Amino acid sequence: MSIDDVLENATPEQIEAAKAMLEMGMAGDGEQLPPLTQQVEITDAGPCKKHVKVTIDGAVVQARFDEKYSDLMVKTPAQIPGFRPGKAPKGIVKKKFAKELTSEVRTSILMQSLEQLADEELLSPLAPPQLDPNSVIMPEDGSEMIYEFDIEVRPEFDLPEYNGLKIRRPTHTPTQEDIQRETRKLLEPFGKIIPKDGDAPGIALDDIMIADLIIKDGDQEMNHVTGVNLKIEKRLALDDGIAEDFGKTLTGAKVGDTRIVEITLSNEIANESMRGKKLQAVFTVKELKTMQLPELTQEVLANFTVRTKEAFDILVQTRLDRIQEYYQRQTAREQVLQLLAANANWDLPKDLLQRQARKSMQRRVMEMRSSGMTEEQIDRQQRVLSRDVMKTTTAALKEHFVLQKIAEIEKLEIEDADLDAEIEAIADRAGETTRKMRAKLQREDLMEVVATDLLERKALDLVLISAEYEDYEMNPHAVDDGGAASVHAASGAPTDVAPTTNS
Repeated sequence: MSIDDVLENATPEQIEAAKAMLEMGMAGDGEQLPPLTQQVEITDAGPCKKHVKVTIDGAVVQARFDEKYSDLMVKTPAQIPGFRPGKAPKGIVKKKFAKELTSEVRTSILMQSLEQLADEELLSPLAPPQLDPNSVIMPEDGSEMIYEFDIEVRPEFDLPEYNGLKIRRPTHTPTQEDIQRETRKLLEPFGKIIPKDGDAPGIALDDIMIADLIIKDGDQEMNHVTGVNLKIEKRLALDDGIAEDFGKTLTGAKVGDTRIVEITLSNEIANESMRGKKLQAVFTVKELKTMQLPELTQEVLANFTVRTKEAFDILVQTRLDRIQEYYQRQTAREQVLQLLAANANWDLPKDLLQRQARKSMQRRVMEMRSSGMTEEQIDRQQRVLSRDVMKTTTAALKEHFVLQKIAEIEKLEIEDADLDAEIEAIADRAGETTRKMRAKLQREDLMEVVATDLLERKALDLVLISAEYEDYEMNPHAVDDGGAASVHAASGAPTDVAPTTNS
């Protein structure tokens, strides 16, 4: 529970003064601050939400006021004309400094009270409490101080046995075709786009097509884009929809041909009436190009920090292994969630899901980067995941709750050394220095995401170590089988279309 977030309406001076006292654990006269005598009532306030009422003993509040007034009577004589140090009447001091002291005492008590709540682990908050410190009324007659707030908390559920789970594990031995495709992906940024031979067969996977695009809903034209530049992949992810049979439908087409591809719109687009709807994308082929890959010269190999073709081949194999490992872990996570949370009927608030959607996507991007995927591959997956962002966020949150609870039960923690090693690994896979990667993560506010991912990975590893596996053949293109284009299918105004390959 973040104190700065809780007391966002307090003045900087009040926050700093109270934080300093708490950090030192000392009162103004140098004595240890005793625990507050307080009663806490926690009641349900809705899905994943609690209402907290805290009652602090009036004698404690009055004692804190008396300490502050006595301290002021000695330390601020210059502000009380006509009185020597320590001789100003208490009533005059109270009248002159009542507003400032009330605010200071309120801030100090609130911060200490909230710290005690956190230490007592009565709550597992998901976000800072909805508390306005200025709304807390301070008693002046020695009566109790009461404050209340609502807070979002993790759902309460019983965790079944998680040792010895039976899990199906996808495996795949890379074929020569897989190796060639991965090699192509690595070398394409250094290749050259050239016109495709007119005598060659029509469009094939990995070709580049320049086409005019009309998107229709029946007879109604929804969008019209000219000169869209697309790489031919099995699946095409638009900004607001997916064309699952893109590659299959376009294969074999030649310049001048027209092909119609079905697009399924996302369930999260703004226009509710269009969510999940199927539209028709009419492609008219204008030009065909292909990618001419570079030779593996020393100059090209240097981009991958290797010197020989043999070392480059090992790099390709390592990337394929990492992608398979990523897919295995994602499949295992889904099964763990299904097995451990099958009977947990969690009703998650929509506002919580909306706030967590961005964090969930950041987590997925971090995992994909850790697996060694290229930025282009990650972008494609983001498009697919964004298609049903609320659904995927719900699954991700439930998964998060399960793994966090396992981490608590097993007392798993993330040390600074763990975080340093993870940042170094991410930097190595991205071809950047550790210092630059750390700065980038801090700048993009992703350090907490990395730490959370590490903790949940430890919890998942613990479950997977004791699991019993049944292997099955995986789809080698299940993780990455789609292209991407910045086109809104359901929008009346076309957006700029970025080529999916370098030219």
